[in-house]
Amino acid sequence: MQTKQIAFDMTVNGNGIMISAQDLVKIYSNKVKAVDKISFEVREGEVFGFLGPNGAGKTTTIKMLTTLASITEGRASVAGYDVRSHPSSVRQSIGVVPQELTADEELKGIENLILSARLHHVPSDVARNRAGDLLRLVDLEGAADRRVKTYSGGMRRRLQMAMGLLHTPKILFMDEPTLGLDIQTRSKMWEYIRKLNRENDLTVFMTTHYLEEADSLCDRVAIIDEGTIKVSGHPGELKEKLGGDILTIEVSSGLDLTSFFQGIQDVSDVSKKDSTYRITLPRTEKALPAIVQGLSQKGIQISNISFTKPTLDQVFLKITGRSMRDEESPAAPPAWIQSA
Repeated sequence: MQTKQIAFDMTVNGNGIMISAQDLVKIYSNKVKAVDKISFEVREGEVFGFLGPNGAGKTTTIKMLTTLASITEGRASVAGYDVRSHPSSVRQSIGVVPQELTADEELKGIENLILSARLHHVPSDVARNRAGDLLRLVDLEGAADRRVKTYSGGMRRRLQMAMGLLHTPKILFMDEPTLGLDIQTRSKMWEYIRKLNRENDLTVFMTTHYLEEADSLCDRVAIIDEGTIKVSGHPGELKEKLGGDILTIEVSSGLDLTSFFQGIQDVSDVSKKDSTYRITLPRTEKALPAIVQGLSQKGIQISNISFTKPTLDQVFLKITGRSMRDEESPAAPPAWIQSA
């Protein structure tokens, strides 16, 4: 099915930085410091992943950026507007897809979209056109006149995304947009996010517990833990900092080849067990031809060869000391809702 491209007004005050946080601090009334002097920037048209264990400060940060929580210290701007001094302008410039489902179950899908449009002061004739486009985008056109209580979990998530996009925001904040969905539905959601980002240059700020999702979607990620940002950068760059690929080679020779492997360009570590070698290097594809050629010249046959690339989950484990897969979802979703 052909989907009509949705037009977004991407005018922004400033220099192409859509979100800027400078020494942002949040201290709650019980003296708990949820966010501790974090600084980062999100560029126009970027998909930015904000990752961290439960209680790390992700939701608190989003609440401050979306004007739903006050800033204790520091400064933040969103879409070129200072969050403290121009909260209304910020709210008009952003869309929010919260973790919890906020659509009214007793209303039809199309009715929820029209209600969302009214909350954002979108004219009714414009709202109906945009609603139709968005329903086609998220494959809900055939369910537009069904009550939301008849929708599956995946359909509700897709409707929630459409509701967050109806007023054509410059920035879309997404908190765990695919939480609890099966892999097929998650893949569909990824497809929608990529399409919006690619075709409309939409800036996306997202949190997720699925690190393969962040690896696939995000231009850059930041890992936050205990209220501070521990590391940020392109997922590939962060994985390379772990030391690169692990190449495992088993040879049919009793010779010690450790020095040979250490002499290959960019090899950073070699370990040996019997006739099997584990070699750490930045990119297997770059070094493998030299390794194979060198062994062949020595008359040594390769019995078995394999390699693994580092994962974002390994980066997360190294930074936080725990795997994202070990994290449990909160018993109750964060108490923040989409703001008009």
